[in-house]
Amino acid sequence: MSGFLSGKVVAITGSGGGIGRAVALAAAAEGARIVVADIGVSLDGGDPQSQVAEAVVAEIEAAGGEAVAVAESVTTLAGGEKIIGAGVEKWGRIDGVVAVAGILRERMLFNMAEDEWDAVIETHLKGHFTVFRAASAIMRKQEGGGSLVAFTSGAFAGSVAQANYASAKGGIVSLVRSAAAGLHRYGITANAVAPVARTRMSANVPMDLAEMGDPEDVAPLVVYLLSDKAKHVTGQVYTSVGPKIAVWNQPREVRAVYAEGRWTPEQIAARLDSTVGQERMPLLDQLEAYRKAAEEKAAAEKGTAEKGTAR
Repeated sequence: MSGFLSGKVVAITGSGGGIGRAVALAAAAEGARIVVADIGVSLDGGDPQSQVAEAVVAEIEAAGGEAVAVAESVTTLAGGEKIIGAGVEKWGRIDGVVAVAGILRERMLFNMAEDEWDAVIETHLKGHFTVFRAASAIMRKQEGGGSLVAFTSGAFAGSVAQANYASAKGGIVSLVRSAAAGLHRYGITANAVAPVARTRMSANVPMDLAEMGDPEDVAPLVVYLLSDKAKHVTGQVYTSVGPKIAVWNQPREVRAVYAEGRWTPEQIAARLDSTVGQERMPLLDQLEAYRKAAEEKAAAEKGTAEKGTAR
């Protein structure tokens, strides 16, 4: 390896498996000292165990790297501080944080329970805040600043049966942009990665994905964002899937129309569609395509069955 992260201390939440583990191994191989933070919960956030973090530490050490395991929840400020503090206590600084930890509790919006909403928001969105807050307080005072790498999802553009998850991932994007704006003067960068990879979480996506990769495909981009080569990169959202890296657009107004004085509902009804209009949701087009494909498949199967019966 090239030693891309030589001497850096990086804390990675959710690094006991999947993408987090792949990032931890890749960063360690590039010379980083790793805080492996994971309590090894099940997909819905239950059954916590610490062995997963210890197992990744063992892998890193067997390859000649340095790592420490931390079994703390990201859902509290105290937990976030302990995760970051483990790196500072052992190696004297914290140069990067990668927030991967997350859970799923799928349900249609009209059936979603309060605890299903709260648990997902708490783990994903608050789980980013707790470690980013703790790390940025240290990074702003140390030489070299630091790097915050968030994990969002294309679901932030909308999801059929994961309103909680999509809302958390959208919040993470806004958190990253806020961190990029507020921490830039301290030499701290903040970026987000929206991965598409074969993990236990992606197995629950309620539709076929056009592109798919592996956790190991995502790790190089994260290593780059943690490195000094990416000091000029901040406030960005990147998709990483297989051999593809893409950047998302920044939010901005697209079109505007003005009234003479205050608008009335009647004026809006008469003018809005022909002037400002709408920005079509790509997800709606995807869902319509899936619906048509399912109908055509069902019709074809029905035709085949009827031919067989006629014989």
